[in-house]
Amino acid sequence: MIYFEVSGKRVKPGDIGDALMQAALEGIAAQIRETIGSIRDLETGEFPTVVMRGNSLENLHMHVEGSPELIELVRKRMEEDGKLLFEERTPEGPSRVFLSYTSDDAELAGRIATALQTNGIDTWWDRWCISTGDSLRQKIDEGLGDCTHFLVLLTPQSVGKPWVNQEMDAGLVRKLSNKCRFLPVRHKLPARDLPPLLSGMHALEISTDEDITQLIHDIHEISRKPKLGPAPHAQAVEEATETGYSAAANTVARFFVENTKYGRFGDPMIDVEPLAGKTGLTVDDTKDALYELSAFFKDTQMHALVKASLFAEFDRHWKPWDPREDAVKLAADVMNDPDFPADSKAITELYGWEPRRLNPAATYLFERDLLLEYKVIGTPEFELIRIVGKPDELRRFLKSRQ
Repeated sequence: MIYFEVSGKRVKPGDIGDALMQAALEGIAAQIRETIGSIRDLETGEFPTVVMRGNSLENLHMHVEGSPELIELVRKRMEEDGKLLFEERTPEGPSRVFLSYTSDDAELAGRIATALQTNGIDTWWDRWCISTGDSLRQKIDEGLGDCTHFLVLLTPQSVGKPWVNQEMDAGLVRKLSNKCRFLPVRHKLPARDLPPLLSGMHALEISTDEDITQLIHDIHEISRKPKLGPAPHAQAVEEATETGYSAAANTVARFFVENTKYGRFGDPMIDVEPLAGKTGLTVDDTKDALYELSAFFKDTQMHALVKASLFAEFDRHWKPWDPREDAVKLAADVMNDPDFPADSKAITELYGWEPRRLNPAATYLFERDLLLEYKVIGTPEFELIRIVGKPDELRRFLKSRQ
């Protein structure tokens, strides 16, 4: 058997694409954590906590936790540095597109830009927006900073161009900060030749004027699909639960919270159609709910392969414990007690908890990059077989929770 090595891990040839995607996402997450996590409130000593969720560019999400004062400090610091604006919605008003392309594809780019502009979509195209004597960097930064949609034209000529890749990096940062949508489109480029980081995203192929029309409809969010209505089953009525998600998503999340044995990855294992039957939702509503919850699932097409982070997020709504409070207790004991056991089974015995309660608390800390990774195959009870903290990260986390 031939193996490759990606980020120090052995990978089978058939898994190389997923491994490259994971390595790229981990690199992005580490860079963002380092940039934001080092900002400190000098009055309180508090550091922010950064949470990254998702397993592809399509569903990668980030949010920053901390006091209102710290969040405002981080926001101002990022604005001053010109690096990142986060946790803000796309501004109201007409859609504004930044079009990234290479000059080799100028004719097609011009057709796209003209079609967008004449159909109510304010389009930044360098041929229109950069004049003689202008600063290229300043004008591009202005276009990027004001866009609601980042559109990159990917062709055999453009995928290797450094300038296009730099602009894609900037578009990705804006997507992660909820400031714009990231829209890759292809021309004469097979989907298999997309950059690894984009392999999980749908990239519309532009071959005809009808394809450009479809792009316009996508930006305007025109759809023939009717609005999602409430499911008829009584269990689907979950509007009163303050989760921030739709009723259908709440129904799916509650099913997993109430039907897991250990509160960990792949527990329970169920396909989409049986899940619809169990929840009383239609198959289409179930698929839409899973798409809404995609950051908490590894696969939502045929299977509903749940991640442990779902229980860390939703247990507090339907269980008698709150993983956030349990995580603070666990972090404090790991940090302050030199005799505190690292073995997960020993911790459950010490606390009088079942693995079902410990796993969400451990996951809460792990997805905030506060614990070392001790995931072992063949240990069905525990998401992490050992709870070993990162001292500096735990100390800053506990300071922010005092």
